[in-house]
Amino acid sequence: MIRTVVLDGYTTSPEDAAFGIYAGLENAQIYARTAAEDTAARIGDAQAVLTNKVVISREVMEACPGLRYIGVLATGYNVVDIEAAKERGITVTNVPAYSTQAVVQHAVAMLLHGMSRVAAYDARVKDGSWVRSEDFCFFDEPMEEVSGKTIGIVGYGNIGKAMARAALGLDMRVLVHTGHPPAEGVPGVSFVTMEELLGGSDVISLHCPLTEKTRGLIGDAGIAKMKDGVRVINTARGPVVDGRAMADALRSGKVACYMTDVMESEPPRADDPLLSAPHTVITPHVAWAPRQTRERLVGVAIANLKAWMEGRPQNVVC
Repeated sequence: MIRTVVLDGYTTSPEDAAFGIYAGLENAQIYARTAAEDTAARIGDAQAVLTNKVVISREVMEACPGLRYIGVLATGYNVVDIEAAKERGITVTNVPAYSTQAVVQHAVAMLLHGMSRVAAYDARVKDGSWVRSEDFCFFDEPMEEVSGKTIGIVGYGNIGKAMARAALGLDMRVLVHTGHPPAEGVPGVSFVTMEELLGGSDVISLHCPLTEKTRGLIGDAGIAKMKDGVRVINTARGPVVDGRAMADALRSGKVACYMTDVMESEPPRADDPLLSAPHTVITPHVAWAPRQTRERLVGVAIANLKAWMEGRPQNVVC
């Protein structure tokens, strides 16, 4: 029987100390977390491993010669040395498109916060400001209507497409920059250059993968091309945005608000410039994490493993 090791099950099932979300996984050793130095020892002679963020390097593969399958508990698979896996004949799978609606939901929540300032007003009420008000209401946080605004969406994969549909539903103008625009037009969506997107958007929402081309995409030069008072949403990857440049833009007022679910390093460093910058909304990489989304993720990962065991692998990376 195939023996399986789950290296970091806690993030997918934090509510259940017994990792009940993995109930369909047989003959498995499930660890909450695994340090880099313990990875090879924990895999040992197992033939299959599931990992979310624990790196499976060439050195780990060499130390675990029985390893034949790596299932990544995510869509991105940069935690695996793919070339080394190919050389050793190890099958690697991922879980595509499991979090599309959850991530868009989170991005839209950030968009609406940036326009309506719900959390800021909640805090002002609870600090006694409304009690002390001479009028029936007060509005000392700037608010804007979403309708009629222009949103620039960077990246047009599953999440970018769903974000465009959501924005159209909010009566926004939609600009999209992608390296692979569709052959046929999309009603309500204009495909533009990055420069046109930066200069023409009231809101910019990032949904692109992290590559050498997109690393630092939103930095000093890009921010200088944006409208004054732009709002920026990042549910892609932290390093797509230069944190120092963004912090400077927030302090100068060039960027009205930066709302992000991802940081350049995770957890962030205590001295990360964005943690002390004004006008930020930062959530701890949770856009993917509604319970239903995590159940879907693990369900597909287990199905991937079972399909491989039965000789019909699916969602194969290599």
